[in-house]
Amino acid sequence: MRRTWWIYLIGVLGLIAVAAPFLWMVLGSFKTQGELLRVPPTWWPQDATSQNYNDLFSKANFPRYFLNSALVALAVTAGNLIFCSMIGYALAKLRFKGRNALFVLVMATLMIPGMVTFVPLFVLVTNAGLANSYPGLILPFLVSPFGVFLMRQFFLGLPDDLMDAGRVDGTSELGIFARIMLPLTRPALATLGILTFLGSWNNFLWPLVIAQTEDKYTLPVALALYSTGQNAQNYGLLMAGAVVVVLPVLVMFLVFQRHVTKGIAITGLK
Repeated sequence: MRRTWWIYLIGVLGLIAVAAPFLWMVLGSFKTQGELLRVPPTWWPQDATSQNYNDLFSKANFPRYFLNSALVALAVTAGNLIFCSMIGYALAKLRFKGRNALFVLVMATLMIPGMVTFVPLFVLVTNAGLANSYPGLILPFLVSPFGVFLMRQFFLGLPDDLMDAGRVDGTSELGIFARIMLPLTRPALATLGILTFLGSWNNFLWPLVIAQTEDKYTLPVALALYSTGQNAQNYGLLMAGAVVVVLPVLVMFLVFQRHVTKGIAITGLK
């Protein structure tokens, strides 16, 4: 009983340490500028106001930034779900020459830091005329090595008898993949989807260098640029913007957390 008590205590303390900054940010977004600068600080808003959110969506063009982030994140997530599952299926279930070498190459790319390929990728996208465009923000991230690895590991755990049964019934290879194998990978797809959406939604450096005009800014870029200059001291507005950035990812994780946990657990056992 004592050991269990200490485990719960440590868990509660850890939860408080993780949740306290987020809760402070949410509560601070409803405070006035004067209350945010008050010493000693207040925890609960004494005069709660939604003015920060009104200013955020009326003056800062944040609806446009939100739509840009949603478009890019959803497109990148959809691309990863489609292409990573197809490549993972081929590497796990199809027999062709050079399959193992190709998988080793995919794994090797996981060891390369992103900053090493950042400049060559930027030059490639710029020379292709995709700078300051939605394709330039989306195309470089439509497939990820981690996504290919995750889907391959999950497909390895599915029995080949399902494929053989499909072939006996005259189903094409594409039909076997789309109608028989893919529906069984929902936990892995949910895991890949939430991780990909999280990474794309929070991506900052690539949109910063590719988006050269304000109409192509994503939320993290807009929030960072909005925190400088004349708006640098408007902490309530910045906290409201941070809540808008975090909230969609938090909601998505809460909705799919069961599938994410199951997908990571099952894939880790392959």
